[in-house]
Amino acid sequence: MDVRTYLRLIRRRWWIVLITLVVALATAALITVRTTPRYVASVTFFVASPSQGATDAYQGSLLSQQRVKSYADLLTSDRLAQTVVTANPLGLTAEQVRRKVSTSTPPDTVLLEASVTDTDRTRALRLTQTLSVKFTELVQKVETSSGGGSAPMKIEVVNGPRVSSAPVSPQPLRNLALGTLLGLLAGMGLAVLRGVADVRMRDGDNLQRTTGSPLLGEIPFEADAKSAPLIVGEAALSARAEAVRKLRTNLRFVDVHEPARVIAVTSAMQGEGKTTMACNLAIALAEAGWRVLLIDADLRRPKVADYLGLDGGVGLTDVLISDAQVGDVVQRWGDRSLLVLPSGSAPPNPSELLGSKAMGDLLLTLRESADIVVIDTAPLLAVTDGVVVAVQADGALLVTRQGRTSRTQVAAAARSLHSVSVRLLGCVLNMSKVTKADRYQYEAYRVPAPATGSAVPADRAATAARDGDGAGVDDVGHGTQDLSRLPR
Repeated sequence: MDVRTYLRLIRRRWWIVLITLVVALATAALITVRTTPRYVASVTFFVASPSQGATDAYQGSLLSQQRVKSYADLLTSDRLAQTVVTANPLGLTAEQVRRKVSTSTPPDTVLLEASVTDTDRTRALRLTQTLSVKFTELVQKVETSSGGGSAPMKIEVVNGPRVSSAPVSPQPLRNLALGTLLGLLAGMGLAVLRGVADVRMRDGDNLQRTTGSPLLGEIPFEADAKSAPLIVGEAALSARAEAVRKLRTNLRFVDVHEPARVIAVTSAMQGEGKTTMACNLAIALAEAGWRVLLIDADLRRPKVADYLGLDGGVGLTDVLISDAQVGDVVQRWGDRSLLVLPSGSAPPNPSELLGSKAMGDLLLTLRESADIVVIDTAPLLAVTDGVVVAVQADGALLVTRQGRTSRTQVAAAARSLHSVSVRLLGCVLNMSKVTKADRYQYEAYRVPAPATGSAVPADRAATAARDGDGAGVDDVGHGTQDLSRLPR
């Protein structure tokens, strides 16, 4: 993946970055508040060796630098700590004093720096003062020869002792800045990791690559679509309705040399909105002037009749078992050139019934009675009904819900169609999240609602005449359906 992919993953999961940043800042603030303030008192010693002449001075300087390293260890020794406690008892043991002392030796110098860190500012200063005095005495005692000669090294205090006026820890600004940096890095890392590990279908590009078919449409998610799933009334002016119209256009021009007149609408899993898509696609096609027949072939869980407000008690199954004629059970919907064939009574053997010769003969007859036949089928991975119907259609339209179906499931659904040589016309990403910019563009070009009873747009007949093929093209645009042409 390139940098743009990582940035897209981070932008898409910005809430992970925000939550991680807030947690990191809260943790840094909590640590800062709960940390006891600590003060540092320091003192600097100068280590010298009495010498005369240039040669002696050079050798004395080397000796002093070598001695400084040993004196640094002497500052943190148990002997010096015990001497400090004996001289100035402050409620601390020798071990506690030793742990509070730290040393440093600047390179190529004869300076020795010692610091005492304590939660009590006054005690830190008193410990440092006592330490400087006792350290000087201890060095003189250690360096004095057993014969009582003078010490070869001289220790002098050149800086301090002094104590910091403000605590050296905690440092609120540093802690918060570090918390911000770590929070951002952790948040972006989690966002990228979540994006890489997320196998759900998130965008149209992935859907197109997974199915190996063109992306014909992205239907935006709208909260009121659950209560008003059809693109009629006020919903006809929504962004969702406009997206369905784009799907209608793309579907009609997906293959101008071999246009699909019998289209099976299916999905990988249930709950992806395939039935709503089939109904809205049929409505959009009828709005454009085509004579459309919508068939509910999901015999296990039929929903078309419920969505359209029709009686679904008698329908496809009754026609297939010769209990009724198709012309008697087909119902007109609204004032559009849209006919609906409900599912009918629930059969005990849906797959066998849908794959029967009667089903094939029925589709051959219906394609001559309508410009376009839209078939709502069962999910592909749940049962085999969807594949059985798709084989008999001119092509299939695969509907996938964004953020719900995994790439593996979509790929399996596409393979189930390709394995039986079903022509996959394209795919649709349903309930997708639309950016504010895209929504603003649609709202800017949104037209007012037409008056009740307004006529079909004038260019509908011209569009149908250009794109329509097969029987009945002369009647396209009249808004009625020739029921006499359906077999009885």
